[in-house]
Amino acid sequence: MCQHHHHHYHHHHHPQTAVPDSSPLEQQQQQQQPLPNHHAPLPPFPWHLAVFDAHCHPTDTMASVSASLPSMRAATLAIMATRSQDQHLVADRLAKHGDQDEPRGCRVLPAFGWHPWFSHQLYQDGNPHSTYTPPADENDLHALHLAKKAHYQAVLAPAPKQDDDYNFIASLPTPVPLSSFVDATRARLDSFPYALVGEIGLDKAFRLPRQWDPSDAASRDDSLTPGGREGRLLSPHRVRMPHQQAVLRAQLSLAAAHGRPVSVHGVQAHGVLYDTVSAMWKGHERHVPSRREKRMFHPGAEDTDEACDAPEPGVRPPYPPRICLHSYSGGVDLLQQWMQPSVPAKVFVSLSTAVNLGSDAGRAKLDPVVRAVPDDRILVESDLHTAGPQMDAALEDMYRIVCEVKGWALDEGVRRIGRNFDDFVFDSPQGR
Repeated sequence: MCQHHHHHYHHHHHPQTAVPDSSPLEQQQQQQQPLPNHHAPLPPFPWHLAVFDAHCHPTDTMASVSASLPSMRAATLAIMATRSQDQHLVADRLAKHGDQDEPRGCRVLPAFGWHPWFSHQLYQDGNPHSTYTPPADENDLHALHLAKKAHYQAVLAPAPKQDDDYNFIASLPTPVPLSSFVDATRARLDSFPYALVGEIGLDKAFRLPRQWDPSDAASRDDSLTPGGREGRLLSPHRVRMPHQQAVLRAQLSLAAAHGRPVSVHGVQAHGVLYDTVSAMWKGHERHVPSRREKRMFHPGAEDTDEACDAPEPGVRPPYPPRICLHSYSGGVDLLQQWMQPSVPAKVFVSLSTAVNLGSDAGRAKLDPVVRAVPDDRILVESDLHTAGPQMDAALEDMYRIVCEVKGWALDEGVRRIGRNFDDFVFDSPQGR
């Protein structure tokens, strides 16, 4: 799960591995084990093995994709779509870099989703209490403004006021029907059989940026994909949680119907996120047999913890089959909810230096979380918006940290995480 100051808003400071003694792993080692040889060079990283980025956003900076993707050392990038402006960009990247037989450069795994930061741009059409009613005449600017005002006052908190926030409301896009986004995403999933659903989720911390100042808009960086903050000041307005949940549920249902994994964002909303997702599998929990049941029906299986009640063949349950908690920022106690044997979905945890080492609180949580995540459920990501050497460096840093905390040799850890990535994407771990 990611923090509210990550990829689109370019506030983070990314670690560089060009100078070995400045990497996050060595910083961590220096803080925890200040031994005389703590400046010793790190062992070479096994780039000859497949290294995977479970969550990133290079289509936020398209120039980096064309220039850097072919020369990256990572094997595959799971590239997330988040809003209207980048859905087609992710699909286009797959067309150019997704060939499984491509001998050079890393491959692309697409993910299509609507991020909670942009959930206010959708409205629940078909709902008798829909927040937006399109004006009869789309050219009637006054009627359009009134319709937009009604919607944004309903989904934002505090609600924008007519007198103070006229320009703010006018700067926001005309809301899009949630059903049209779901239909478009369904078509993309049909076109790309291995595509994920993501980035989706909930965020209590995020605030909408203010409208563009005319002087700032004139100097906007055209290399950035539109729709992000791009240095603008923040407004006081947040997206109400019930609206975020409605957008999330629609995408979880879509992923379930297609049997696709999801990449989930959660900031300062760990409890409500779990409640929202777990409601999808209510009544479908796995039965965890007691030791007595195991002895009665499965002789010799007393010491296993495997659960029963797999879904019927050919019947897709109403929840996504596999879930990645991306850049997970919660603690161990919250993590244990997701890892209960009764949870019918496979839950993975992905970690990034950009988020998990981005604050003192994140660094304090990292080691306990890494130790608590089952060995077959841990993933690594960059969560960066620019492809290239910096993305490779961020992946290497977190791979090294995970291996250090888990007590794995680098080759062993890279292979393990690679199998986990295969399991998350395809539900079929492959030996490496």
